[in-house]
Parts: sequence; C-alpha cells; structure tokens
Amino acid sequence: MKKIFYGFLVLSQISIAQELQQDTITKIPEILIEKQIHTPERMPDVKNNIIYSGKKNEVLKLENITANVANNNARELFSRVPGVTVWEYDGSGIQVNVATRGLNPNRSWEFNTRQNGYDISSDVFGYPEAYYNPSFQAVEKIEIVRGGAALQYGPQFGGLLNYVLKREKNKKFSYETQNTLGSYNMVSTYNAIGGTIGKFSYYVYNDSKKGDGWRENSRYDVRNTHAYLGYQFNKNTSLSAEYTNADYTAQQAGGILDADLQNNGRISYRDRNWFGAPWNLANITLDTKIADRLSLNVKAFGLIGERNSVGFLGNINAADPLTNRDVARDFYKNFGIETRSVFNYSLFKQEQNLAFGFRAYKAETNRKQNGKGTTGYDFDLSVENNKFNRDLDFTTTNFALFAENLFKLSDQLSITPGIRLESIKNEMEGRFNVVSGNDVMVTPATNERTVLLAGLGAQYNFVSTNIYTNITQAYRPVLFGDLTPPATTDVIDSNLKDNTGYTFDLGYRGDLYNFITFDVSYFYMQYNNRIGTIRRFINDDPAQGTFQFRTNLGESVNKGFEGYVAVDIFKAAKLKNAGSLEVFGTLSFINAKYTKNKVYAASGSTITESDYAGNRVEYAPKYIHQFGITYGYKNVSSTFQNKIMSDVYTNAKNDITPSANANDGLIQKYTVYDWSFKLNFLEKYNIRGGINNVFNTAYATRRAGGFPGPGLIPNEGRTVYISLGAKF
Repeated sequence: MKKIFYGFLVLSQISIAQELQQDTITKIPEILIEKQIHTPERMPDVKNNIIYSGKKNEVLKLENITANVANNNARELFSRVPGVTVWEYDGSGIQVNVATRGLNPNRSWEFNTRQNGYDISSDVFGYPEAYYNPSFQAVEKIEIVRGGAALQYGPQFGGLLNYVLKREKNKKFSYETQNTLGSYNMVSTYNAIGGTIGKFSYYVYNDSKKGDGWRENSRYDVRNTHAYLGYQFNKNTSLSAEYTNADYTAQQAGGILDADLQNNGRISYRDRNWFGAPWNLANITLDTKIADRLSLNVKAFGLIGERNSVGFLGNINAADPLTNRDVARDFYKNFGIETRSVFNYSLFKQEQNLAFGFRAYKAETNRKQNGKGTTGYDFDLSVENNKFNRDLDFTTTNFALFAENLFKLSDQLSITPGIRLESIKNEMEGRFNVVSGNDVMVTPATNERTVLLAGLGAQYNFVSTNIYTNITQAYRPVLFGDLTPPATTDVIDSNLKDNTGYTFDLGYRGDLYNFITFDVSYFYMQYNNRIGTIRRFINDDPAQGTFQFRTNLGESVNKGFEGYVAVDIFKAAKLKNAGSLEVFGTLSFINAKYTKNKVYAASGSTITESDYAGNRVEYAPKYIHQFGITYGYKNVSSTFQNKIMSDVYTNAKNDITPSANANDGLIQKYTVYDWSFKLNFLEKYNIRGGINNVFNTAYATRRAGGFPGPGLIPNEGRTVYISLGAKF
C-alpha cells in the first residue's frame, strides 16, 4: 500500500511543479479541458445553492457508462468510485445496497439517500433504510459527496447519495423506450415522454420488469412510475412538482450453507418467504432569485410507504416446519421542508459565497411485527385475528439550521468553514408483546437532543488540478431497531448514546495533459459509541443465567487510501479519428478496526471483561480494487471490467469458521468480471447488452440473520442481457 501511495504522491508533486511553472501570473486563466467521456465529473465550487469546494465528490453521468441499467447493477455503475462496498444478493436491482470506506452497505443507510435533492428513505433519523431506488434507466446522473456533505445535507457518516432523474429541455415532445430480455426469464420495458413547451416542462416515465431470478424461489415483479411538471415564470423563478409511485413483490430464496456456495449456489431452502414495499414520494420545488446577490431554493416533500414481509425466518440449517408464517409490516408517513440559499458578496477583492438554510421534518412509523400468518406459499399478509403481537409507534421530529461560507482568499486558495445545528426528538409507544393473552406495553419514551456540528474545508487550485481537504463532524441518532429488543428477556441500555465522530479527507485531483483524469486521497473516520448486543449475567451472577444487553460497545477508526486514475491511450498517443480507449482503475485500501469493543465471559463464578480492540470492523474490507477498459468510437462503446474484493468478517469477534447456521464467519475474497456494450444506429436507435459475472464466479457478499436470509447470501452467477431502444 505504501509503495502505491508514494507513487501517487510523486505523480502529484511532479504535476504540481509542472503547473506552477506554467502559472507565472497572479490570475489563472479559465481553461476549457476536454473531459474523458467515461470518467466521473466533479462538482463545481458552488451549484444549486450548495458549496462543494474542498469536498471529495463524484458525479456519474449514466449516459457515458455502459452497464446493466435495466437491473440496476450497482457493481458496474459504481466501478469508477473508489472504496464502494456493494451487497449483491438480489439480481433484480430492487434495492441498492452501497457504502464507502468500510461502512455497512445495508440499504445504503449510512448515506443521506435522496432523489432530485429530497429524502427517499423510511425515516432519516429513525430508520434510514432505502427500500426504494429509482430505475437507473431513468437516472441522468448520480451525485456522491463524502463526509463533507454532513453540514448541508445531514450528519450521516457516509455523506450524500443523490439520484438526479432525466429531464427533456430541448424538445417540445420526446419519446424514449428501452426493452430488455435477460437470463432466467427477465423482461424489462422502460418508456418515457418529456418535453418543454414555452414555460411548461414535463417528464413521465414507467419502468416495469419481472423475472424468475438466478436462484430457485427468487421471482420478482417491479414497477416504478414517475411524473414531473415544471413552470418557468421568468428567468429568475420556477416552480415544479413531481410524484413517484413504486411497488414490487419479491420472493426471497433465503440463505444457504457455506458448503452450498461452491456446490450449488442456486439452491434454496425456503419457498414461502416474500417481501414487498409500496412507495409514494411527492415533492414541490421553488427556485427564485430574491435579489441580485441572493437566491432561494425551497423543497416541500413527503413520503407514504410500506415495508411488508411474510415467511419463516428460522435458521437455515433447520427445515421449514410448514407452520404459520411470520408477518411483519411497517407503515411510513413523513413530510418536510428544506430551504437553501446563497448570498454572494465581495471581500478581499473576491466574490464570496455564503450558503445557508433551514430544515423541518417529521416522520411517523407504525411497526407491526410477529403476526401469525397463513401456512400458504404466496405473498399473503393476512394475520390471524387481524392482530400483531408487536404494534409500536415511532415519531421523529427534526429541525436544523446550517451555514457554510466559501471564503476565496485568492484566485487559487479558498477555505470553507461551516456549522449545522440539529434538533432531534424521538418518541416511542405501543404494544411490545402479547403474553398469555395480555398486552405487554412499552414504557412510553421520549429522547430529545440538540447537536452542534462543525466543519472546515480548504482547496487550492492550479490550472486544471486542485488540492482539497475537509474535516467535518458526523452524527447518527439511536435507531428504532436499537430501542426495540427482539425478545422480552432482552434489555436495552437506558443510557444508550448516539453515534458521534468525524470524517477527514486530504486529496489531489484533476486533469493532466488532456488525457489523464485522477483523484487520489487519504481518509480518516472516527466512529464513536457503536451500538451492539452482548450477553450479560443476571444480577452479575453466572449461576442465575444470562440475558442479551444492547448497549454502546465501543469505538472504531476507518482510515485508508482511495485512488482513481483514467488514461485515454489514444489521446496520449495522439491518434486522431480513432475514438477513445480509456483504461481506468480504482484502488482502495481500508484499515477499519475497533479501538474499543467490550465483551463479557464467565469462568465458574468469575466474570471477566475482555475487549475486541484491534479486531476488524464487520463487513469492512481490507481492499477494494476495480480495473477496466472502455473503447468508444463514434456510435459504439464497450467496457470490460473487474472487481477485486478482500475477505470480510461478519461479526466483531472476527470468527473465521462459519457457524452451523451460516449466520457468522468469514466471507472469502473474490474477483468478478463484467462486460457490456452499446451500439447506436440510424440516429434514433440503440442496442445494448452484456454479460454479468462473465466467468460464473461463485461468491457471496453478506450473511443475514433475518430477511432476506438467514444464512450466507450468494451472489448471482453468469447472466446475459440484450436490449433494444429508441429515442424520438
């Protein structure tokens, strides 16, 4: 790792020296650099009332990437972003599970996940799982901002993940269709209309797909519909509204045993498990310029959604007894308003930018669990006596004020200090269980806190490159799942603390010689008050037995190196009219370890406390590398790429040997390859296709204790797809 890091360091020093020799005047001229068409772009210093200067970020334009967008293949799409962990247990692409820097990818919950700048997760501060993701066929670009996004978007450790949907601005009417066939009876059709007529603009799409899945018992049926209408009052003011309605039904094949992975990863021991999540999103956006130097953006948004599951969740080494299945249902309602403004003013003979805003948000979750379902095999959510043993209500109320100021000290140097004041109130009440026909109620609880976060960024610009750095505090409140024990004998620590910490970035990025694009950086993340479950002894007496105790177990540090480099070989060789041959690679070395993680054990009547300090954080890889080559010439482009992933532990104890139920144990390292292509013809038509997991590698990315498992969750084997599309 050190050799690679020093190599990048030498490259940066040489390029900086070359640029300094070129730059002998005080004011740097604005130079237009011809971007590599396939590489991620970077955000400008200020855009849409948001400051990005000094923050590590990537912008993925999907039209420039050949990948399996019909099935939302995150492994391919995020291949040019270093350090992305992807859980790949579902070939349908219904749920996108991604994280960076060794954080947990579960439904992207370490990110502040948004669509067109507004929330799409269940409850940002209580249950931040994204059960909905837009169809990648409808996405224009994906914006990723690392931990420095915490002040302007929210305090999540992972930063921002924002899906920006397509719009048609140049035509009065356009029609786009893309129709895909794939392995295992996969059928997908995407259709969209859009346009701009005078001051009105509109865009409507529907994406529907279904398939049998690579594994047994893994059918899925998905529909995603979105409508947008905008009105431009004048050059300074516009108003728009959009609505998304999505729904899906997915049969879940469950986990397997480790021995099954190489023998027959397609096997399934469960044929009665189902999952579905109807989702409704609405948003109204006002953009206006209040004065010459002051602009305002207001978003009013809301969500009504559900999470529904039915099945048998016993350990995978136990057969399904074919008794009544367990039914669990969540109902989400949330709404909020968020404002963003930028005030431009002059200081030090430079134009400065003050970005500030306000957020008000309320979310309500009704969680119904342990319902006695049917003995059937279909997606039936019926419950005996129409009563769930657990019926809890959670409410989150959130207010926030935030401000960042981009101080330009010269044409080259800028610094960006900022703060965020976060007020969060969580409430819980309802029925925890039914014992002998009697309701067991939880003690109503309210938790209020106000948190002040701060951050500081800096950036130094050369002609076509810059050095950036940022340090920002991060925060994650105690989640609903942490407050509700799985069993009545379990105990929740009454002094449970929120997660706190900070993220730090130092990097160098830009373009060199018009054929090299790069971004290399060092990161450091402090994650405090990690929450987990340990076994404690009743009254501190081993003779009286044990109970599960959920509390703050410790702290961890994630640090490492991230690098992205892309070189256009044909441009480097000055070959004209030959197209583009781009070789790219991402390197990520992650050292994620616990600095504190306490556990207890008993020897006779003696209780001892030990510490997992020094153990690797679960699901944090030691390295993630991706390499690829993309060829593009006129109307043809094709990409061949791979992903190299280290092994990961699945618990804090760092067990290597798989447990009998396959819920714990090391997940082995793997390398997987993908190939994709795109051909445009007759101006309006295209053919796309490819092969995912070209060499049919058998591997897994996660284990589960509940849905969609439990057990080891295998990834899909070789799959093939072909697509025909047109745009008029």
